[in-house]
Amino acid sequence: MQGRHVVVTGGRGALGTGVVELLTSKGAIVHVADRPDAQLDTETGAVAFYAALPPIWASIHLVGGFAMAPIADTSLADFEAQWRLNAVTCFLSCREAVKSMRTGAGGRIVNVATRTVVAPVGGMTAYLAAKASVAAITQGLAAELLAEGILVNAVLPSTIDTPANRAAMPKADHASWPKPVEIAEAIAYLASPHNTLTSGALVPVYGRG
Repeated sequence: MQGRHVVVTGGRGALGTGVVELLTSKGAIVHVADRPDAQLDTETGAVAFYAALPPIWASIHLVGGFAMAPIADTSLADFEAQWRLNAVTCFLSCREAVKSMRTGAGGRIVNVATRTVVAPVGGMTAYLAAKASVAAITQGLAAELLAEGILVNAVLPSTIDTPANRAAMPKADHASWPKPVEIAEAIAYLASPHNTLTSGALVPVYGRG
C-alpha cells in the first residue's frame, strides 16, 4: 500500500480509527471523510470530496448507523434516515470512487454491510433494508467493474466490540465479538494489491458469536 491514496469514510469511528491506523502503518496515504463534515449523503458533498483528491487506489466505506424498532413503530422518516445513512452514502461514495479509479490502473472498493443481511433478525427492518442495499451495490458493482480491474467486496460484521456497544449490552459475551483491529485486517487485505482474485464477496467477520 506504500504511497497509494486510500479513502476511508467514517474514519474517525471505532472501526474507522483501526482501519486508518493499519493502512497508515502499511504506507498508504489515507484521506478520511466523515459525516456531517463531508456530507457524503448528498450528491454535491460526495462529488466535491472525491474531486479534490488525487487518483485513488482504494475506497473503504465505513460511514453508517444503526437503529432498531418494531415495524409498527418505524416511521417513513426513520426508514429514510437509515437509507440515507447507510445505502445512499455507500452508493455515492462507490460512484465517485469509480470515477477516480478510472483515471489510474484499477483499484479496490470495500463496503460494510452486516451479518443480519444473511441471517436476519426481527425488529430492525429499516436498518436491514439499507444494509441489504449495500450488499446489492457491492455485488452489482463487482460484476460491472471486474474487467476494469476494480474489485469490490463487503465485510459483514456481527456486533463489533466497541465501548458504545459494551455500554449498550453490558451483559453480552464481549469476548466473542469481533474486535475493530481484526475487522481492519480483513478490510486492509481486500483493499490491497495482494487481493487479485476476490470480488463480489460478502465476507463474514463474525467473531465467535
